[in-house]
Amino acid sequence: MPKTKSSIFLCLATPFVLLAEHDWPQWRGPERDGVWRESGLRAELDTDAEGWIQLKWSVEVAAGYSQATVADERVYVSDRLDDPDEIERVHCFDFETGETLWSHQYPAVYTIAYKSGPRAAVLVDPSATGPTRAYSLGGVGHLHCLDAQTGEVVWKRDLATEYQIEMPRWGIAASPLIEGDLLFLQIGGRPDACVIALDKRTGEERWRAIDDDASYVAPIIIDQAHRRVLVVYTADELFGLNPETGKAYWSYAMPGSKWPIGISTPIHTKYKGKQYLFTTNAHVGSALLLLDEERPGISEIWRKNDTRSSDNLHSLIPTPYIKNGYIYGTHQKGELRCLELLTGKLMWESTEAVEPDRFATLHIVAQGDTGNRVWIFNEHGELIIAELSPAGYKQISRGKLVPRTPLGMPARIGGVTWAHPAFAYRHVVARNDVRLVCADLSAQ
Repeated sequence: MPKTKSSIFLCLATPFVLLAEHDWPQWRGPERDGVWRESGLRAELDTDAEGWIQLKWSVEVAAGYSQATVADERVYVSDRLDDPDEIERVHCFDFETGETLWSHQYPAVYTIAYKSGPRAAVLVDPSATGPTRAYSLGGVGHLHCLDAQTGEVVWKRDLATEYQIEMPRWGIAASPLIEGDLLFLQIGGRPDACVIALDKRTGEERWRAIDDDASYVAPIIIDQAHRRVLVVYTADELFGLNPETGKAYWSYAMPGSKWPIGISTPIHTKYKGKQYLFTTNAHVGSALLLLDEERPGISEIWRKNDTRSSDNLHSLIPTPYIKNGYIYGTHQKGELRCLELLTGKLMWESTEAVEPDRFATLHIVAQGDTGNRVWIFNEHGELIIAELSPAGYKQISRGKLVPRTPLGMPARIGGVTWAHPAFAYRHVVARNDVRLVCADLSAQ
């Protein structure tokens, strides 16, 4: 069952600390690491004769790439309409029924490629001193802080105009991040405002940093050398920043070969007593960095940037999963690959999880911190339970969750579903360009 109203997240050193059965309040989950830590889940999917998973509810939405988020028994998602007027919308639905609780809309004229709608996940941040707030970042830079219960606007900013953004080819996509009282955004602003920190309560700027174009990579925060470090991958460089000031502790150049195309979130992992940071990019390959534990610095362990290599990992949209010294990620045509962490050696490749196509997508979410079981959502709208290990890919169960839709998407026969799903209260919430659906995954 969902958590009660009295179960809350406490804002301590990190923005989200779990106390009860689990919300999914931001990009890639409560700890922003793509791990679903609930128990009592299905061993296999329950499907009908045609392979469809039974739904708890299904509601109409418009086009968008943004992941749904779930908090306080509510589901949040954003979308876009272009007829009769171009508008973006932020919706809040009741988790139990799918009933619309509120919607907020505003004009948003798109001049970007793939006009399906907002890319960034709505971030829900509970406050110990006031109402819970939801932060929505639109595809062309409209930022809204909303009362999460009522949808009323607390404050808003037009970042494209205020920060002279040279709009990225595919728009503003990096999901916002909160640490303490600061809201971090990668927007590609000018001057020296590729990354900015705003006061989450007022929207006022606290600092700006980096002279570079924006990528589409969501920032993360890690612990390194007894400090909090904000990790941001911009168009051409990976940075470790002081989250309080924006000053760089370290940087690592990974320039794009054609244009900024970074989307996959960097992965922070611990292995054999050391800390590492792994990043991958469809154009420039992958790199593993060792994090210095005495001071905030880095050193390169390995780098593979030859696009012609047959054993590399060039991931476009999906974020890899790292477990027990092995990397599991999606290569250029959707090939699921396993690489040895410390060497980058290719262990195996499988094309079973998704039909190979240019930049075919697989979103991998681990089931807990132990074991090899994962949940995979592919671009055909299918949900898969599988086990990933150095020995190979083992599919356990597979079902159709939501139809793929062609609206505004790349040329694929039948379309694609590229938005990351949310996993909360032993349920999955997923979307395409016309529907938002919820399915019960609890053990019966």
